[in-house]
Amino acid sequence: MDFFTVLAIALGLSADAFTVSVAAGCRIRRLTLRDTVRPGLWFGGFQALMPILGWLGGLALREVIAGFGHWVAFGVLLVVGGKMIIEALRGGGRSEDSISERHSTREMLILAIATSIDALVVGFSLSVLHVSIWAAAVLIGVVTFLVCVVGTLFGCGIGKLVKGWAGIAGGIVLIGIGIKLLMEGLHRA
Repeated sequence: MDFFTVLAIALGLSADAFTVSVAAGCRIRRLTLRDTVRPGLWFGGFQALMPILGWLGGLALREVIAGFGHWVAFGVLLVVGGKMIIEALRGGGRSEDSISERHSTREMLILAIATSIDALVVGFSLSVLHVSIWAAAVLIGVVTFLVCVVGTLFGCGIGKLVKGWAGIAGGIVLIGIGIKLLMEGLHRA
């Protein structure tokens, strides 16, 4: 598989992480370097790790994950998005706190897993195609990191324009991603 094909896969896999980064960036009033790179590290790291796990897991595990992975991603994004909307409606959606103070490590872990489940399935596919998973995983992780940094910066800019509505918009976006993942998973089933 050539570089540009793997790059296209990486860009496709990073789309959900980009959207979550934009939604998270909307909640940041004063952007710091840590706020900018944290989503990229979490999402990029998991987008790199999941294809490796999928590749190592082989085809037997593919059927098990394909059966319920979309439900897990949907549920996680529904809960996190709903929480963002409720916080915004209560007036806590955009404060002086940065995203790194607003999202716990546990929340970042859950979001990183939810946005990288597709990468696990890609890893299975790459194992069948005899693709070097190590180069592909590094490229996927780096692309996702960069996309998330841009998404966080973009979201922060949007958040300053829309102020209190940012948390609601971010929550709706996360729920929308969850619905999209659920529909894709049901369509594949």
